[in-house]
Amino acid sequence: MTELEKISFETVKFMRGKYCLDEVGDGNDELKFKHRKKTILTIYIHKDKFIFLMIFGKKERQKFESIKSEFSQYIQDYYDNSKTYHDGKWMFIDIASLEVFEEIKKLILIKKKPNRKPLPKENAIYSKCGHRCDLCIHYADMSDDFRSMIELHLNNVYGSGWSARCPGCGVQEVGKAHPCMGGDWCEELKCAAEKGLFACVECEKYPCDKATAGYKGLEPRSISADDVTWAILPYVPYQYENR
Repeated sequence: MTELEKISFETVKFMRGKYCLDEVGDGNDELKFKHRKKTILTIYIHKDKFIFLMIFGKKERQKFESIKSEFSQYIQDYYDNSKTYHDGKWMFIDIASLEVFEEIKKLILIKKKPNRKPLPKENAIYSKCGHRCDLCIHYADMSDDFRSMIELHLNNVYGSGWSARCPGCGVQEVGKAHPCMGGDWCEELKCAAEKGLFACVECEKYPCDKATAGYKGLEPRSISADDVTWAILPYVPYQYENR
């Protein structure tokens, strides 16, 4: 991946993994992460860089100024040179490296504490790729009501078409190889089998790009917090206690 692609990936990984927020895009170049009516972060998406807009109110400015020395001169200069409107400090920060993004994460934590809570793992069923079978629409033993709810969110994010049903990695049909072990369904486990591994989580490269469905990149489209919860995170390693 290019540096910009890495920033894009790490941004959605951090924002979706740490926060339960609505993503509101304008279809062009603007994406907002919002908690109800409050905007936590605005991102302007360009070909050669991202511009992150952070607005700090009075209390947030006090928090930042108390630890200002912990930030690079690059961030300090943006803060010092930013204008104040209606008692809010508007910081438009150019992001072109992962080092700067790491500092942006600290600014976001000042703006809002993480509010993403993992789902309870009681009765959780884990697949060999490390994901939660019981949260996957393809899991055969999922109740119809729960599947209908998840399907609505999947349609919002990816479009329709969810007919495949899987009995789970631990189930072996009599006289028939499990479809995920060399069949047509699971590219992750095909890769593991080719490496002589029983499961993806045994691989030293896990999680890799083949096992990170759901975490793509920054897009100026709208996705609700519930869509992220039910259509994206169940298919991402290390989410919802996927270990």
